[in-house]
Amino acid sequence: MSNSYARAGVDTAAGDLAVELMKASVRATHGPEVVGGVGGFAGLFDASFIKNYRQPLLATSTDGVGTKVALAQAVDKHDTIGFDLVGMVVDDIIVTGARPLFMTDYIACGKVVPKRIAAIVKGIADACAETGTALVGGETAEHPGLLGPDDYDVAGAATGVVERDAMLGAHLVKNGDVVLAMASSGLHSNGFSLVRHILANQKLGLTDQSDALGGVIGEVLLEPTRLYTGPLLELLESPELGSAVHALSHVTGGGIAANLARVLPVGSWVEVDRSTWSPQPVFRVLTDMSGESLESTEGTWNLGIGMIAVVSPDSASAITTKLTELGIPAWVVGMVSTGSRDLDGFEQGAKGVDGGAVRLVGLYAD
Repeated sequence: MSNSYARAGVDTAAGDLAVELMKASVRATHGPEVVGGVGGFAGLFDASFIKNYRQPLLATSTDGVGTKVALAQAVDKHDTIGFDLVGMVVDDIIVTGARPLFMTDYIACGKVVPKRIAAIVKGIADACAETGTALVGGETAEHPGLLGPDDYDVAGAATGVVERDAMLGAHLVKNGDVVLAMASSGLHSNGFSLVRHILANQKLGLTDQSDALGGVIGEVLLEPTRLYTGPLLELLESPELGSAVHALSHVTGGGIAANLARVLPVGSWVEVDRSTWSPQPVFRVLTDMSGESLESTEGTWNLGIGMIAVVSPDSASAITTKLTELGIPAWVVGMVSTGSRDLDGFEQGAKGVDGGAVRLVGLYAD
């Protein structure tokens, strides 16, 4: 049976070797709650601690990293894409106020190359360890004929838990709350179809050198997603500051305005002041290449803001200081208002959520 499968292009021995190479990285994310170790049909996680919750809510999220995997494949660098995956999945869970518990991953590829698969999983595991998330299982599927030998895609899903009365969201947001931005590390995992379109129009390849970007294009653009879960958990569990955080917004597809609008109550509005920050050079170089403005990409890229917090005005300064101490540069970009006004030009709600209204105003700092 195995010989016939091999003749069809599926190498089960390579898959077994990949599992052996990744075991140490995966085990490093396991605490005593993980039961059974690596290799079972399903990951097992001891959730008996949830009995101590008054009204536990389970939070779940699933995502991939989009066409950013094309960059990893082009420059043959696969150890950072896992940070992008964990960022896209786990940092959506923290937005609810939930602590992430465990994650699973899925890798589809044209051919199992054990060292490549192990590098991908090591990145996922390292990022899970940084966010306090157990990587309890996964699947690597070989699809010859559907994907090329060097092609792959990654996806993941995670689960977390939050006490119902500790859940964050629009229901806590009040008039006068302060909107804090948290710096991104760059593009994160959104808008790479636009990036590749810009490069193609410039006849630039991912393995080409770019003086403007400061290195090999694909390597520079592979800068991994900044992870916010660890610092935000520390903030939320702070006795002095945790209750002052009312809502969080993960800036992913749709950009700053659309994602912030999702966590604001209906009838509220925010003007985000562009002059409070300067988007990183990568955004400026790419828009210069395209001949477009930074403003024209606001619905696609994060432009330097990866996460947003809506907080009590009395604690805004202390929270800003705390986040910066935890390695996340943060600053004030606006304030929540509920007064009547013309909302022409505002983004109002997004992705099926009937939320508040947001627009970006002013000019970006140099």
